[in-house]
Amino acid sequence: MKETILTGDRPTGRLHLGHYIGSLQNRLKMQDEYRQFIMIADAQALTDNADNPEKIRQAVFDVALDYLAVGIDPQKSTILIQSQIPELAELFGYFMNLVSLARVEQNPTVKTEIKQKKFGRGVPAGFVMYPVSQAADILGFKATVVPVGEDQLPMIEQTNDIVDRFNAVYGNVFDRVKAVVPKNARVPGIDGGAKMGKSLGNAIYLSDSPKEISEKVMMMYTDPEHLKVGDPGHVKGNVVFTYLDIFDSDKEEVEKLKKQYKKGGLGDVVLKKRLIGILENIIGPIRARREELARNPNKIKEILENGTLAAREKVQETLEEVRRAMKLNYFE
Repeated sequence: MKETILTGDRPTGRLHLGHYIGSLQNRLKMQDEYRQFIMIADAQALTDNADNPEKIRQAVFDVALDYLAVGIDPQKSTILIQSQIPELAELFGYFMNLVSLARVEQNPTVKTEIKQKKFGRGVPAGFVMYPVSQAADILGFKATVVPVGEDQLPMIEQTNDIVDRFNAVYGNVFDRVKAVVPKNARVPGIDGGAKMGKSLGNAIYLSDSPKEISEKVMMMYTDPEHLKVGDPGHVKGNVVFTYLDIFDSDKEEVEKLKKQYKKGGLGDVVLKKRLIGILENIIGPIRARREELARNPNKIKEILENGTLAAREKVQETLEEVRRAMKLNYFE
């Protein structure tokens, strides 16, 4: 039997090149190797977007389009909408009794995100508790493998704490979870920021037009001291070269360009035009497929509904086990 894997995204906007490199390419490989559930975590997205439900609703459709456009196959991967599986919320409620508030507040990922979003003590309770919600999602599907970035490893630790606590109190129901950290490179923002982000305005989206790709690449941070073509330039910290390292398949040519740039005699515009062509070759086919899919919204809705129904059946099985273990099966 194939191991079960759970992965997914918060639907707060369209997906970008960072998602493509960081997770989508891995999902394409994993859908042949695992029983893969891909969650569109709309309930989790509402923890810090509760006042903008229309944004989340539209983003669910956008994220589904991006999944299908890159090649996620609904016959191989189960794509589901989190909020449409109420059993996950019930499991979340039970798990909250097994976790202290102090433990959740000390989660480094939560602490960092609270600081980034400048919540202070006004942080929504749902946001603080989302590691427990995430544990419910993982364990609801009996997933044993979860791909995460290094910054998300504390979430998996939290999940395994809940596994150990639940099994100790109620008997062995869950297996511990293994985190898999993809080896893919992290794509920086076009502004040179450490991470490309939907909310940071520094992303190139999988649905961007040729014009948008061109404009964004032309805005990219290079070397502020490289003022003339003849000036020697720095490669380190130069976002254009970082992107060429990630996306340009001709590694030999990239090394030649680096040497020439360091020596002097190579302009930023030449490099940027090369990068524009490379990114358009990657994004162009995805964009075309996405536009084709978007013309049939009922088909997208059908894929999401079928996937969610199949996913719900799996979680219902888990919840029946949980209720029996917790002596909550009164009417059996």
